[in-house]
Amino acid sequence: MNSARPQLKLKPVKRRRRPATSEPTRDKLLDVAGRIFADRGYRAATIREICIAAHANVAAVNYHFGDKLGLYTMVVQQSMQAAELEGIRSALDRLAPPEDILRAVIRARLNSICRRNQPDWHFRILVHELALPTPALRRIIGKIGRPLFQRLLELIGGMIGLPPDDDKTRLCAFSVMGQILVFVLATPLLEGVWPGLKMTPEQLDRIADHIADFSLSYIHQFRSNPSAHSAIGTTPATSSRASK
Repeated sequence: MNSARPQLKLKPVKRRRRPATSEPTRDKLLDVAGRIFADRGYRAATIREICIAAHANVAAVNYHFGDKLGLYTMVVQQSMQAAELEGIRSALDRLAPPEDILRAVIRARLNSICRRNQPDWHFRILVHELALPTPALRRIIGKIGRPLFQRLLELIGGMIGLPPDDDKTRLCAFSVMGQILVFVLATPLLEGVWPGLKMTPEQLDRIADHIADFSLSYIHQFRSNPSAHSAIGTTPATSSRASK
């Protein structure tokens, strides 16, 4: 006698729904939060006022972002993306001489000025972070900024013949970054002391070329005669006294 084995009926597995990146409520929260955080700063802004302005339930922030810091981190990340970080990454990925790569990196970072037609809260969020850094900035620097900076150190270190973690390599990298950031972050001040300054694409090309020429001049000089440069914190006068 054949005994039929009972068949088990499997219940369909219900998958947890993941929010789509283009979901209207999520996008609306990001847009409204960006403006409010830019106006009031991270600490003063509240989830309640953001949700009221976005016509969303307070629970929507937890659903999409986890908490207030998660929402703010995503807002800051959007602002960082407006800084042409992807363009910098692409420039560093180029197969080209180091000098050409450095020029491309400088040009890519300055290109963010051409995108000032974006909502101005992108810029004001970064100003808040420079004045009162939050854990969000540390998260994003660790995830995005530090890897790019490490690649810049490797590029410049190779050009001056020093390891990426050498103090001189870091100072050279900071010098390049500083020349760029004065135009990115202080354009209103520069226009005040240079009334004819207009950040047109053509002018930005000239600025990028100047920063590259200025930086490469020192890099080439250092590479040709590194012993002629004194150590950090040591002036020629102190060096001569130390040798006596």
